[in-house]
Amino acid sequence: MREFALKDPSLRRSVTLFRAFLREQHDPEHCYSLLARDAAEQLEQYVPLKGKVVVDVGGGGGHFTEEFRRRGAYSYLFEPSVRELAARGRLPEGAVVADGYLLPLADGVADVCFSSNVLEHVADPQTFLSELARVTRPGGLIYVSFTNWLSPWGGHETAPWHYLGADRARERYRRRTGHSAKHTLGENLFTIHIGPTLRHVRSRQDVSVVSARSRYWPFLADAVTRVPGLREIATWNLLLILRRSP
Repeated sequence: MREFALKDPSLRRSVTLFRAFLREQHDPEHCYSLLARDAAEQLEQYVPLKGKVVVDVGGGGGHFTEEFRRRGAYSYLFEPSVRELAARGRLPEGAVVADGYLLPLADGVADVCFSSNVLEHVADPQTFLSELARVTRPGGLIYVSFTNWLSPWGGHETAPWHYLGADRARERYRRRTGHSAKHTLGENLFTIHIGPTLRHVRSRQDVSVVSARSRYWPFLADAVTRVPGLREIATWNLLLILRRSP
């Protein structure tokens, strides 16, 4: 049963998702199942998923892949971390251990290539985007979202103290929780910014930008990404819908 009637963007939706994020470490199943339903609803504003081939790159425990399959898609999960794949106590059906830089797929096999909150975890986002484009058929869609470094959630579990420096934020987290943070800047978390990313995707020849907007913003979701400076903080999480060029 749906927990809320999606109206994207809407204040109710944003509050519901924010509350789920606050429970992420204690109830990840609730958080990511809700996020997967929301992402599928967003995608279906652009393309019906039934019968489509959807490649989920970096989808962790498989919540997104499962949701796409529930909607009739042929969805396949490619995840480099066995630990993430097994986070739910079982391996997702049909998952492949594979690096997003070099997917074991032929060119143009996917109707939709999907990547949720992965780009901030790769050292070379431009190469990663090139690989997503490569496996997407001409005219197909690429869904990419990421949390930029200057977002209030940019430091992930150490946020918002990352504004005072990544090392200081990690030390505060260790003192407060008694264990080290999952993410380390420069190892599995990288600084990525809205402005340079938008300029890069708009300059590419292999994709065109269908939409560039805040993924969770409750109003004027596309307008906030157009304001330099402000967008680096207020966007919170950038959602790009790209179309593969011929």
